[in-house]
Amino acid sequence: SEHKKPFGWIPESGWEDCVRLASDFPDCFKNLLKEITESHDEWKNWFDHDMPESQPFPRNYDDRMTPFQKLMLLRCFRVDRIYRAIMEYVSVVMGERYVTPPILSFDSIFEQSSPTSPIVFILSPGSDPAGDLLKLAERLDFSNTKIKFLSMGQGQEEAAIHLLLTAVSRGQWLMLQNCHLLVRWLRDLEKNLEQLQKPHPDFRLWITTEPTASFPIGILQRSLKVVTEPPNGLRLNMRSTYLKLPMNSLAECENTNFPTLVFVLAFFHAVVQERRKYGKVGWNICYDFNESDFNTCMTILNTYLDRMVENNDPKIPWNTLKYLIGEVMYGGRAIDDFDRRILRTYMDEYMGDFIFDSFQPFHFYHDETVDYCIPEVETPKCKDEYLLYIESLPLANKPDVFGLNPNAEIGYYTLAAKTIWEQLIELQPQTGGSSTGISREEHIEQIANGVMDKLPQEFDLPKIKRALGLDISPTTVVMLQELERFNNLVSRMRRSLANLKRALAGEVGMSNELDDVARALFNASIPNIWRRLAPVTLKSLGNWMVHFQRRLKQYYQWVNDCEPGVMWLSGLHIPESYLTALVQATCRKRGWPLDKSTLYTQVTKYTDAEDISERVINGCFLSGMFLEGAAWDEEKRCVMKQPPKQLTQPLPILKVIPIEAHRLKLQNTIRTPVYVTSQRRNAMGVGLVFEADLATKEHISHWVLQGLCLILNTD
Repeated sequence: SEHKKPFGWIPESGWEDCVRLASDFPDCFKNLLKEITESHDEWKNWFDHDMPESQPFPRNYDDRMTPFQKLMLLRCFRVDRIYRAIMEYVSVVMGERYVTPPILSFDSIFEQSSPTSPIVFILSPGSDPAGDLLKLAERLDFSNTKIKFLSMGQGQEEAAIHLLLTAVSRGQWLMLQNCHLLVRWLRDLEKNLEQLQKPHPDFRLWITTEPTASFPIGILQRSLKVVTEPPNGLRLNMRSTYLKLPMNSLAECENTNFPTLVFVLAFFHAVVQERRKYGKVGWNICYDFNESDFNTCMTILNTYLDRMVENNDPKIPWNTLKYLIGEVMYGGRAIDDFDRRILRTYMDEYMGDFIFDSFQPFHFYHDETVDYCIPEVETPKCKDEYLLYIESLPLANKPDVFGLNPNAEIGYYTLAAKTIWEQLIELQPQTGGSSTGISREEHIEQIANGVMDKLPQEFDLPKIKRALGLDISPTTVVMLQELERFNNLVSRMRRSLANLKRALAGEVGMSNELDDVARALFNASIPNIWRRLAPVTLKSLGNWMVHFQRRLKQYYQWVNDCEPGVMWLSGLHIPESYLTALVQATCRKRGWPLDKSTLYTQVTKYTDAEDISERVINGCFLSGMFLEGAAWDEEKRCVMKQPPKQLTQPLPILKVIPIEAHRLKLQNTIRTPVYVTSQRRNAMGVGLVFEADLATKEHISHWVLQGLCLILNTD
């Protein structure tokens, strides 16, 4: 923009939005840029407020704006508060009932159901309606022997049909669980349901599934659909857990420590569920921790504490309990090593003799306003007193309670706002004019021409290979592979854009593939056929093209000069291949076994690649990495607390040296995963590049719970 950003605290994209707001909506925002510059303190104080949407806007903007224009101005400064502001806007303009979730009543669900219409539960992680169904049957005096459960999976098709036909004729209830795992078979189920004639009046079919696009529309049309979610917030979660406990469950074990440990387990259960809402900062993979995990762990506690009483042993077997609960039951669901590390840390923080220390009382978390602790009750074996304490806890809780940084909430709400915008863009009409007054086709053609002008010629690989000769290093092999992938991407981009321009001119037909390219260009996103040939990214098209040109510059340097002394790792298609090649080259040179070598990392004092004049003899310097969950203290050369409202912090240049694993002895460091994007790692393990060791003055557990990691790309 020609208007320079006046203050560093204003987000870069936010200032661009302010400029656009002033030019596109002059009636209200004509003097916005000038007023921001003139009233620094007023705008800064409003920006720094925890809930700016509830505060008066600076310079009396409240008097001049409509409720929707308030959303527009808020978006420029605090994207993370848009989600809450939209809820407030909807409740003011449309009514509160549109933002208040309905209370789920199984009795009313049953009243609305019939033998011919299935009840489909669309699950969110952590919700399991099976227990509530059994309680409903109990209230209706429906025999438990007449309720059948079947968890769907490979090879269960015939068993499911047999149970269905039996339930139809005998008036049973049948619950088919996890039907999203066997979507193809649901077509057969649909045919069977269509052929139902005069089923027993007591018959009901209950189906549970996660949201899936391929679920048969026929079943959905004839069914009663119920969306189930676990309670939101620590208090509601713990309250739900305790309300579901049988009345005498805390008195079943003779050991006096049992009620206390059940409370600790309930708190741990609520914490691991609540971490999910913070996205990838909470867990790399969204796990389905549910009621059955808690119940099984409670049985484990009962068994081991009873055994203590029988053997007259005063010592609680903490290591066994921590292993069975943290590693086997809850940890059995976690398929990511760093997620398991979080579970182990919670076990170490919450389980030990220290929770019974009367001289130094134990707190899960406490500050000036709230204290999460183990309540002192008069009758420990009565759950009602624990429920009274739970009801006294705050309804909403800060990320600090889970050990997370306060910025985690900003990341969660920012992602929610971006998701809303993406869905609104998808919903907008794909025909007609754009906001600039030109037609959609002309707008797409302009973008296509702009991208084509930036496309380079493909690298001449045969010529490069001849110049290199036969004796090439492992890192040079990586370079050739990178160039080949880059050529494939450039070639595909050029071909698809040329075909798109011909289709827009009416010379060829518009295929599904070209339609996808056109839609993506119109929405300023990356077309899927390009995305498949490019490094993983969350960037918009404009930012991605800047990244694309920077990649090209690094490749030119590598081909024409030499291997970069400071490698911009984000510019590589498969960055881990370069690091593997470094280790391989060093192992060949030193005669080390490859499987017993690793990487030693050290954060340097340099922040700019141009400051480094010398190369690392057996290693490299890496640039362009960002810390998430912490910041870097350049003075003390260690990780420190993240500044407020800054989700990522640049890391100084990192020095990486291959070393024999047995020689690596580190103290006061934390093993930190390095991911490609803020989406971190998926269930298949894709996304992790390597692990770096960062110096820390704090205990390692602090950074583990903060969700500390390094990423190669900001969004």
